[in-house]
Amino acid sequence: MISKTALHGVNALVRLVGLEPGEYMGATALAEQISAPPNYLGKLLGSLSSEGLLESRKGSGGGFRLARSADEISIFDIVDPVDKVSRWDHCFMGLPECSEEEPCAMHERWKVVRDDYLAMLRDIRLSDLVGTSK
Repeated sequence: MISKTALHGVNALVRLVGLEPGEYMGATALAEQISAPPNYLGKLLGSLSSEGLLESRKGSGGGFRLARSADEISIFDIVDPVDKVSRWDHCFMGLPECSEEEPCAMHERWKVVRDDYLAMLRDIRLSDLVGTSK
């Protein structure tokens, strides 16, 4: 499962899909809509902006908006900067010698689950979560 922080990121970006071109939404307004602490969400949105997912603007009428279309942003794009799921290539049991040649007892099962989960995150687009193609 994804962390609560990553889930806040996904929910915030879903809300941003509905903005008109050129429109921004502030972190406080987004935080109210998704029931997240405003300062915490502001920092998260700043991080996602650094990842190229959001554009931000300071001042009156400022806030955040999507930097790319909702069809171009996968759930993986949002979750990985927060949860680092792309690093899930280590042994499930924590063994340093686990590999295809010397697998641990969980190796094959973990590999299937991990690969399917990451593929799902990469396949689902932000637009899939809102039923739009913006």
